[in-house]
Amino acid sequence: MEYDEAVAQLRAAGCVFAEEEAQLLLADGREPLALLTRRVAGEPLEQVLGWAAFLGLRLVVAAGAFVPRRRTELLATEAIRRLPPGGVAVELCCGVAPVAAAILAASPRAEVWAADADPAAVALARRNLPAGNVVEGDLFAPLPATLRGRVDVLAANTPYVPSDEVRLLPPEARDHEPLTTLDGGPDGLALLRRIASVATEWLAPRGHLLIEVSERQLPTALEVFGSHDLDPGVARDDDLGAVVVTGQSTVLRRS
Repeated sequence: MEYDEAVAQLRAAGCVFAEEEAQLLLADGREPLALLTRRVAGEPLEQVLGWAAFLGLRLVVAAGAFVPRRRTELLATEAIRRLPPGGVAVELCCGVAPVAAAILAASPRAEVWAADADPAAVALARRNLPAGNVVEGDLFAPLPATLRGRVDVLAANTPYVPSDEVRLLPPEARDHEPLTTLDGGPDGLALLRRIASVATEWLAPRGHLLIEVSERQLPTALEVFGSHDLDPGVARDDDLGAVVVTGQSTVLRRS
């Protein structure tokens, strides 16, 4: 397989970064034609390669897994910035655990946990977070009770595409990633509401909840946070096209 031929096929398939993708596919070391065929058929590049770049890390992904987006790097950097030395961090809806892995890479002495309901995602997360704690189950359910009231940073990239807009997503996402990682309910904020409603039970005093949202969802997300003892705020990165709603717990005493 020649480079120019690979570029031509990728361009014809609509790949915007055909040159860069061709280089990655040809440098992979496996059968380039088979990889190119998968990519031209619409499979996400990261699933074809078996890895995704995220904040300088190379994370393991696989067919059928949600691919970490670059915009989620803002969620990770905000989590890292807020985590005290030796603190406790949790990533919910972790997928392959990009945020947890980035936190642990930046703060090796932190206590880092990640949770997801999908067994396949959990298996990949355990490969990306070998020194962390990855548990399987719905949101907070699989976390040990000993974390209650101790979490300094709670981060989540919840699915936030409104249900009736999933069909508008690019085929790469719609056809190759689990629906549960994309569909966020009627307004895209179903899981955000569930997390915010109990977050302060798990957060340490002055602990932080961080959830990625879209710009148009921000007013509602801020209102939800504010109604659950969370002092709401916003972090943005225009270059990444990323928005994170933040909330610092105002619950200072616990019964």
